[in-house]
Formats: sequence, C-alpha cells, structure tokens
Amino acid sequence: MVTDDSSRDDGEQESERSTDGGEEVESESESESRSSQPGTSDSHEGDVDEGSKQDQLDEVRENPEGEYLTSDHGVRISDTDNSLKAGERGPTIMEDFHFREKMTQFDHESIPERVVHARGTGAHGYFQPYEDPDLEGFDDVSELTKASLFRDPDKKTPVFVRFSTVVGSRGSPDTVRDVRGFATKFYTEEGNWDLVGNNMPVFFIQDAMEFPDLVHAIKPEPDDGTPQASAAHDTFWDFASLKPEITHMIMWVLSGRALPRAYRMMQGFGVHTFRLINGEGDSRFVKFHWTPKYGTNQLVWDETQKIAGKNPDFNRQDLYDVIEAGYEPEWELGVQIFTEEEADEFDFDVLDPTKIVPETEVPVQPIGKMTINETPDNFFAETEQVAFHPGNVVPGIDFSNDPLLQGRLFSYQDTQLNRFGSANWDEIPINRPLADRHNNQRAGFMRQEINAGKASYKPNSIGDDDPQEAPEAKGGYEHHAEKIDGKKIRNRSESFRTHFDQARLFWNSMTDVEKQNIVEAAHFELGKVDRVEIRERMVYDMFNNVDHEFARRVAEGIGIEPPEEPGDEMPDHDREDPSLSMENRTPDTIETRKIAVLVDDGFDDEHVSEVKATLEEEGARVEIVSKVLGDKEGADGGTIEADESHATTGSILFDAIVVPGGSDSVDALVEQGDAKQFVAETFKHYKPIAALGEGTELLEAVDLPEIEVADDESDGAVSEAGIVTSQDDDLEETLEAFVDAVAEHRHWDREPMEVPA
Repeated sequence: MVTDDSSRDDGEQESERSTDGGEEVESESESESRSSQPGTSDSHEGDVDEGSKQDQLDEVRENPEGEYLTSDHGVRISDTDNSLKAGERGPTIMEDFHFREKMTQFDHESIPERVVHARGTGAHGYFQPYEDPDLEGFDDVSELTKASLFRDPDKKTPVFVRFSTVVGSRGSPDTVRDVRGFATKFYTEEGNWDLVGNNMPVFFIQDAMEFPDLVHAIKPEPDDGTPQASAAHDTFWDFASLKPEITHMIMWVLSGRALPRAYRMMQGFGVHTFRLINGEGDSRFVKFHWTPKYGTNQLVWDETQKIAGKNPDFNRQDLYDVIEAGYEPEWELGVQIFTEEEADEFDFDVLDPTKIVPETEVPVQPIGKMTINETPDNFFAETEQVAFHPGNVVPGIDFSNDPLLQGRLFSYQDTQLNRFGSANWDEIPINRPLADRHNNQRAGFMRQEINAGKASYKPNSIGDDDPQEAPEAKGGYEHHAEKIDGKKIRNRSESFRTHFDQARLFWNSMTDVEKQNIVEAAHFELGKVDRVEIRERMVYDMFNNVDHEFARRVAEGIGIEPPEEPGDEMPDHDREDPSLSMENRTPDTIETRKIAVLVDDGFDDEHVSEVKATLEEEGARVEIVSKVLGDKEGADGGTIEADESHATTGSILFDAIVVPGGSDSVDALVEQGDAKQFVAETFKHYKPIAALGEGTELLEAVDLPEIEVADDESDGAVSEAGIVTSQDDDLEETLEAFVDAVAEHRHWDREPMEVPA
C-alpha cells in the first residue's frame, strides 16, 4: 500500500535549486527524492499488491461486534427504541438529540440513482499480467505500452468490478433483456484506470450527442412511467426504426447476449477504440476484451421472466454466493492491436462504436487475467458509491477520436457531481486511488483530506512551488501528440454510414438455434409495439437490409406482411466470425454450476451420497430440494437436510436436476405437482436432467415428448438430448455422462413447445 511515509517531506528534502545558463536544474538529492515519489513511472515496484486496496479500506471499516451503541459523535446511547417524551403518553420533546440525529440520517441516507446502470452489483479482486504474452510482432508488452500494470507478471493490481443492467431502476429485476455493464476500476500505482465497458462490443449510437435521445426513448414512457427495465414499447422502437446505425446493436440485444446466465459467464468489452502508448511515444490502436473462464452462457426468455418473480436478485445473489463459497471467477484480458495504417485498410471505421474489429481480421491476444475473490462488506458504501469515469487513465493508455467516447469523457465526470452533490466524490474510500494525491483542490462539500500548507495555487513561492509537475520521465501523463487539421463542422464521416454489413456478419455467425432465439426475441419486443408503422419500418427498413429470410420470419410473428424481396441496402457477403457465437464459447467444465437433487423421505442413500460427492468433486454446487424444509430420512436410515423447499425455489434457479432412486421418495414426488413442474420446466428450458433407478418413474409421470429412458433391459446409462438415465447400480458411467451433459449448458435438440410448464 502507498502510504504517506513515501511522500515528500519539505523539512527533510533539499529545497534549493541550482541554475545553469538561466534554467532551473534539479539537484541530485532532489532528483533522487522525486524518483521515490508515488505517481512516477519508475518508483512503485512493490508498492501496490493484491491486498493494497483492502488495507486502505481497513482504515475506514467499522465493526460493531462487542461494542456499545453510540451516536454519530461517539456518545453511548442507553435506549434507541423510545423517543424522549413528556410523560409516558406525552408529546416527544425536541431536545431528544438521538431521535433527531437518527431520523435525519434516515431521511437523507439515499443518493440519486444512476441515470443508466442503476441496477448492479460488484466485487473486489486483482489483475495480474501474463509473464510472456503472445503478442505476435512484439517481443514484450513494453513495446506496446508503458502502463506499469501490464509489465510485471509478479504484480497483482487490486480491482473493483461492477456489473449492471442499463435501463432499469435500482429496484428492477436482474434478468431483463438488456445490455450489461462491465466496469473495472484498477487501483494502479500510477493512479486509477477505469475500463468502463459492456458485455457487448458495440453500442446503439455513433455520437454522444444522441445519447440523451436514446435514453429518453428506451426509459419508461413519460406519460405513464411504463414499462420498467424494458425496450419492448413504442418509444424505443420508434427511435430505433429511424436510426439505421442502431441495427448492429439490435442484433446483439435480441440475441442470448442480453440474457446472461451469470455475470461470471459473460464477456466484457471496452467498446471503444483506445490507444496504447509506449515509452518512445509510439501509438497503436487497441480494443479491450474480457473472456470469462466459465464460458459465455445464456438464460432462455421464459426462464428469465419466471426468475424475475421468484428471485429478482438472481444475478446479484449468484455472484455473491459463488465467491462466498470459495470460487474465484476469472476473466482473461485480451487486446486487439493494430496501427492507424492498418485501420485505414478496414472496410469500416474503427472510430465508429457501432462496429467491431472482427477477430477473423485481428486476433485477440491475451495479456493477463483478472480474478474476483472478495465480496463487499457494505453494498451502499462500495457497490453503490463506486464511481467510474472513462477519463480515468494512466500513462500508456490514451483515447481515440471515437465521438461517443469523447462525449463520455465529459458526461461521466458531470453525472458524478449530480449523484454525490460534490466534486469530492473521488475521496470516498471505494473511489480513492492507492497512489498518493497532491494537488490544489482543497475545498467543497464533504472534503475528507486535511491539506497542509498556505499555498493552494500555482505558481507559488510560499510553498516552494509544490506540488511539482512531473515530466513524462517521472510518470507525468502526456497525451498522444496527434496531428489534427480540420474545420469546425457538425457532420459525420462517410465511413460511419455503413450500417448493415456487420449486422449481417453477426446474423451469419449465429447457429440455427441462436437465429431462432433472435427471431423469437423480435416477436416479443415488436409484438409489444402498438403502432403498425413502427413494426413495418423495423422489418422493411432494417431487418430486410440484414437478411431477407430473417425479415420474413420476424414479420410473420408480428402481424406484418413479409417483404417479397431483399432490401436495397442488404449486403451480399456471406462472411462469418465464429467468435461471435455463444455456442462456440462453452468450456468443458461444470465448476460453479448449481444442481438440484429432488428427494423426499425414503430416498436412495447411496445415490444421493455418490451424486453429491461426484458433482462437488467436479466443482458444482449441489442443493437438496424437497417439498418442505427439514431432515429427510433415507431408505437405509441415513438423514439429509433439505436446503430448499418447493415454496422457496424452482428449476429456474438451477442449471440441472438429479432425481435419485428410492421407491418411497419417488412415489411421493410423483404425487407432488411442484416436483413434476420442476422436471417439466427443466426440460422446457433445455437443461440437463438425470434420473437414477426408480427416479425414472418421475420422468415418465411427466408428459414429456418421446425421450428414451433406461429400463431393466438397458445396458448402462442412456443419454439423449441431455436426459441421462440409468438402472445400473454402478453410477460411475451415468454420472460421467451427466457431467458432460451439464458442461454443454443447454440441449437445444429438444422439442419443448408442447410441454405444459
């Protein structure tokens, strides 16, 4: 941790400056002093590590364990249940300072919610660069950037990550169809770097000037304040249908990317094109990518709507539970590197935030790994008060002229002033950098620092002109010296006017199942639009310029006459990029997956024991689900406690289910509508199911389409469309097949439409 012990002490440092030829020259002792200062590029080796931010936060943490209740000013309180009155039934007396303080704090304890990204959750962790990343034409990462957090493979830079939905209010559900924010604050030795991105690599608009219009259109309609956290209404699709630049983003939002299974199972992107600057001042463009260890997996639409009722905090609670259970979600940070000359050869403009750089053209090169491993102690103090700003960069990282990014550099600073009512939001502990801060900002609401010295201006002679500007060699931030020559103009480059090429690339890259999901999402979203002309514009002016068959399939589900010919602007290419399909990003692991075991009294003890042992050894989380809570007695006399009851949970909150044998247990389950619903719903949502021994009878009691189920004549395990069954006493083969089925995530080769669930 960087402490004040390393800061400059005027009483000990030489203050005289010699001159040579009329210019000031630092004395040798002063030069050595400043080289040891926090904030310089060569002075922090070992200062910041994985625990540095937690050490800093420890200074402001409060633990009430074993302590007396006090007022805000430290006076012990004898009674906090009764206000001070004139007699037992008399009026409250105004001298009751404890009542006034307690109530005043309560009345003022909320802050304005974020205009967008209001609904979110976060966690602490660290980032560690790889020792020898494969950077193709570059021998070392220092050839790309002088940013210190990428250069030392032994250094673990603390981070705080916040995931969020975009449109909904703080109280909206987690599982709505929406973009997800993916914002990371790196507490580096050179200051804070905020990589403020999303789980989709493109955005709705090209210029920040359009952002208020976009948000006004997508937020609840102003006359009745509905719908909450949803784009499925007239004003958004009216706006979208008149903005062809939005087409590419719409394809992503209609896909499974907008319904992530978990925050730990979604990619993250910096969205914009940034610059990396090396020690010689050379600049190269960069795109940032986060790739999750657990793959990129989705929920299904019916499932998300039910989860919103059963557990609206599904994603928030899931992240917390996984970390508290000892798992450490990881993401690999990758970069796409290209020069300005290479960018000029692309058939799109890299400054256009509605475009990606396809991985087929520029591969993503992994350079490090982020691990999150600690939940916040206080949601408000950390997750709610954390404030991100894309303008928070460190030496070695710079901006491009992306007009959306340029607008964000103003907007984020400005919106924090509204939320916190003070320019001192950066002094709140979760936002405070680990690097020392020395400047002439000394006032404003809720100032935390006590700044010594008379001079709060520059230049000054009273304070020896401190704090000093740092030259680039000492870690001073220098913007890339880009040559700019142009007239002031309100216009957009012609290179920004290709709106359908990459939308078609995205469509071409989807599997048949993913394409069907997009079509069905369009049926819901546009099916909620009352005005026919808006639905027609979306089909004819936008979707028909992406893919003719896509437009026809959408039209058939929203009461619009399908177009007879492709749109005039539909690209004729058939290019694909396999990296865009979520189906290509499912890893072969079940770690952190949540699996329900359905039991009642009389369950097969050996089945349950072996299921739990095998699945937990593979890294899954196993919970026992029964009709009611309490101990359940096995057929062989063992007992097991139910973790959840049918009243408190449902199949929608699990990744897979197992029905063990045991005649009495299965007979009871067959009589329980909730248990049969559990199985039917799991099938309908394409999730894996295992049934062992008599457990197959529960599957047969549910009206499922024809699926082969193991019987006494079967030889070992039977596995079909993610349904694994067995009558064999040896469960090794069966559970191995089930683990493989769970690792696939969803089994799209089912026909669930007629299943009553």
